[in-house]
Amino acid sequence: MHCCRTPEEVLSFLENEGSDIRFANLLFPDILGELRGFDIPSYELERAFKEGKGFDGSSIEGLARIEESDLLAVPNPDTFRILPWHYEDGGQRYRVACLFCDIRNPHGTPHADDTRHVLKCAMEQMRSQGFSSFMVGPEMEFFYFENHLQPAVLDKGDYFSMGIGDPYEYLRKRTSLALLQMGIVSEYGHHEVAPSQHEIDLRYGDALAMADTVMLLRYIVKEFARREGLYATFMPKPLDGENGNGMHVHQSLWKDGHNVFFGRDRQYYLSDIAQSYIAGIMHHVGDITAVLNQWVNSYKRLVPGFEAPVYVVWGQRNRSALVRIPEYRPGREDALRIELRSPDPGCNPYLAFALMLAAGLDGIRERIPLHPPCERDIYTMSPAERERGQVAILPANLEEALARAKQSPLVKETLGESLFGKFIANKEIQIRNYRREVGHKYDTAVSPFEIEHNLPRL
Repeated sequence: MHCCRTPEEVLSFLENEGSDIRFANLLFPDILGELRGFDIPSYELERAFKEGKGFDGSSIEGLARIEESDLLAVPNPDTFRILPWHYEDGGQRYRVACLFCDIRNPHGTPHADDTRHVLKCAMEQMRSQGFSSFMVGPEMEFFYFENHLQPAVLDKGDYFSMGIGDPYEYLRKRTSLALLQMGIVSEYGHHEVAPSQHEIDLRYGDALAMADTVMLLRYIVKEFARREGLYATFMPKPLDGENGNGMHVHQSLWKDGHNVFFGRDRQYYLSDIAQSYIAGIMHHVGDITAVLNQWVNSYKRLVPGFEAPVYVVWGQRNRSALVRIPEYRPGREDALRIELRSPDPGCNPYLAFALMLAAGLDGIRERIPLHPPCERDIYTMSPAERERGQVAILPANLEEALARAKQSPLVKETLGESLFGKFIANKEIQIRNYRREVGHKYDTAVSPFEIEHNLPRL
């Protein structure tokens, strides 16, 4: 259900069909992409639309220092949705709505460290280069476990298992139906490769709306699992020896209702714009990896042999490639897109989408040449073959990724100087705490530190 576009439409809905909605949750992401917010009585929404609602930003990761703590959350009416469950109070049932907010300074100017604002700025840059919209479709992978303390698996299923191999199919489907009730359309749901691992794929949409949707999906998946006495996690790599959670992102640029990635008579149906966009992604991917894969644990997933990309190549049928060109409906303009396979669902989707877009746009602007595709399984190539083919490799850990990000003008410009500095500082603290506790003992394995700190959080 996604009924409203303006404050007036929201308020009219609350007076009529939505008269049982008693509260509205005002939502926003912190610097790491964790969902934050507070609730207000629904009768306060009119004032919130006009004036915003003040809050203390100094306790929110990356938002404000103590001396600059007064901030405003201004709800966006076109993000109005109703949570897919009822609440009980004294025998009466009521519902709760939610809206995503822009974070503003007391005088009404956009707050530089609002990560939704970062994505909005990246999309303004896209429009200045003559494109209309940036469309993305993420594949969201997650695990169901017994609890948040240890990653104890609940089944022995594998890819596309059904029946006894997928005993929590009903929970995944119930979650998809709840998302649909909110107006969030999923296209696929299935058991993934690892035991207890699942995937819900979201229908292609505008990047800003999709980043909001990723935030809501993570919340809804976790809440429905909790109501079943289970725990859902988007932690990139909770289980040693098994595949981790990825967030493959399908993406394309559009102009005046046409997919500019589509080239009807071209190889792979890729236009010159699409090829330059891919080249930009591949040129900058090492620099943006610290944001696409922002946890120490993320790099336990990005290793050879577990379907996560390590080498910077592209291809069509090659599922070991960083960038893949899906071939489900060849020759269809609306189906043509590229798939970036390195991000994981523990990222901040606003920053991740912004940096993917910025990298691709730089490729278009600078006409970066695209290397030939690779359709071989890169993991079977010898080091000498990879060297001859000039195959680059993703950063091996968060330290390497952060060093690349620090030196990247594109990352700093896209995030903005303030947010860039806060993000780097946050990651440096994470690395320092991790190394102090476990050193290099777990460089190739999931450590107790990650289970303790990431499993309950992600």
